[in-house]
Amino acid sequence: MFHVGGARSALFNWVMAAQSGGTLVLRIEDTDASRNSPEWTEGIIRALAWLGMDGEQYEGPYFQSANADKHAEAARTLKEQGRAYYCDCTREAVVARTGDQHKGYDGFCRDRGLEPGPGRALRFRTPDEGQTTVVDLLRGKPVFDNAVLEDFVIARADGSVTFLLANAVDDMSQGITHVVRGEEHLSNAPKQQLLWEALGGEPPVWAHVPVIVNEKRQKLSKRRDKVALEDYRAEGYLAEAMRNYLMLLGWAPSGDREIVPWDVIVDEFRIEDVNSSPAFFDVKKLRAINGEYIRALPEQKFIAECLPFLQEAPFDVDVAVFAELAPLAQTRVALLSEIVQMIDFAFLDEPPQDEQSWTKAMKEPAAAILAAAEAAYRDAPWNAAELKDRLERIGTEHGLKLGKTQAPVRVAATGRTVGLPLFESLEILGRDRTLARIAAARAKLAASS
Repeated sequence: MFHVGGARSALFNWVMAAQSGGTLVLRIEDTDASRNSPEWTEGIIRALAWLGMDGEQYEGPYFQSANADKHAEAARTLKEQGRAYYCDCTREAVVARTGDQHKGYDGFCRDRGLEPGPGRALRFRTPDEGQTTVVDLLRGKPVFDNAVLEDFVIARADGSVTFLLANAVDDMSQGITHVVRGEEHLSNAPKQQLLWEALGGEPPVWAHVPVIVNEKRQKLSKRRDKVALEDYRAEGYLAEAMRNYLMLLGWAPSGDREIVPWDVIVDEFRIEDVNSSPAFFDVKKLRAINGEYIRALPEQKFIAECLPFLQEAPFDVDVAVFAELAPLAQTRVALLSEIVQMIDFAFLDEPPQDEQSWTKAMKEPAAAILAAAEAAYRDAPWNAAELKDRLERIGTEHGLKLGKTQAPVRVAATGRTVGLPLFESLEILGRDRTLARIAAARAKLAASS
């Protein structure tokens, strides 16, 4: 699963690299074996490729685990310099000493002189005094008192290093100059800067982008919200629309617009202009933007994008017939997955059964309208204009506008009150099938009266 927040951060990094002539680096941080899987890595790579970032747009992927020797060497260096020490404290022991389960590590092992051994982790000794200033392109210069930074673990008892040390070592060895990541990592920045400085490096430029929240202004959570980029793709969101929308989460282009070509985004985007306030992931807005992108597709591209969804439909689709329906559907779907329900009537032996639509449309004088339509359509030239004209005349005879008149015919032929333009749909459906469906609807009405 690739989180939409991670996707936004990747896009921000991509644009910044493109603007500066730099290189986007894709690094898989896999030092925690319990949280790694080849399938997850492949999922990230596929998701990035869908957004437009394939192997030509970034360097890598690099795997953090491949640098294990460098990480271990850095840990030894810090221990030899007196900047790190071994600790055998359990969390329970810390709580027992401090009397506070929320309080951080109390530095108990700082001067015990422990050597490596079972159950002993390596902790970085944070300075007792002074401050660490983080230069952040969005947040100015947050200042952290060193005295409140606990001595944090940089290597586990089994010798494997933690994210903080591995990240600092890899950034230094790969020449990373800018790090754009989520706001939740801001609290790690002073720790990482202390590691950079202890290892003789100059920290990168930071940019901690705002957290993404749902409609209740809660941070997006995979346990509660739909956050996987793959899920949106499966629903029928276009990559271009998703990319456009994710760039708007915290940033606004010029001209009070939302549909922005990618080359314009690359030209206008400035990380300094990203708002530090939480960004609302508005699914309704995303859906609307996706609809705009769908409508802008060339017709053949729209057909091609729909085919994977139609191949999963519970009925066989004649691609030639679908090509006739496609222009009618393209202006009405906001998600590509909606295409199946939009055109199913043309490929099913009988129209879909929607009781709510039936109840709504089949009120008096529905029976009379259906009878008149069946008679009028029997010898009508079979084109949309003539079919509409004949039904309009039937409506006039009953004192009804076209919208009311066509409702029972629409439900009889397509099964639903809402769908593609009716008369063009009937033209494609054909005379025989249309008349058969109207006759079947009349018989059903008669049986229920």
